[in-house]
Amino acid sequence: MTDHDEHRPLDRDNALKKLHGLIEDVEVAMLTEVAPDGRLHSRPLHTLRAEMDGTLWFATGYHSEKVRELEANPQVNVAYASRSKGTYVSVAGRASITRDRKTIDELWSPQMSIFFKDGKDDPNLCLIRIDPESAEYWDGPSTAIGKGLYFVTTAVTKNPSHMNENRTIDLRH
Repeated sequence: MTDHDEHRPLDRDNALKKLHGLIEDVEVAMLTEVAPDGRLHSRPLHTLRAEMDGTLWFATGYHSEKVRELEANPQVNVAYASRSKGTYVSVAGRASITRDRKTIDELWSPQMSIFFKDGKDDPNLCLIRIDPESAEYWDGPSTAIGKGLYFVTTAVTKNPSHMNENRTIDLRH
């Protein structure tokens, strides 16, 4: 695990707990994949589940351009942002597509019926699984008072990282 904050290193388990805590309440992520022409293509997706091992799950239509792009090049980035919490997360990893019935049953919610008219039995429904390889996060003050204190403290101490945490984590097994 690479950790840019050498004063407070995190072991893998604590790094994954921290990462999970930062993204668990952020409902929509931006999934970026590489299009056939080499350009980056980003789309918003609702996170179905963020697992404690870092695995991320999303639902999509099997016959979509997104699935074709992911099957051609599974290297992706998933970005989460919560302005209200002052947290930002970028997860790089590999995507895979599954139509496994058991997993669909586990992750299914009635709200997904909006996109899949035949419910969890919709033939177009598939899941995107992201296996993370690395992540970077920024966790700063979330309130106006906290942000003000951060800027004053930074100006006085000349240390911008005093109240703001930025880490890069290697998640390869």
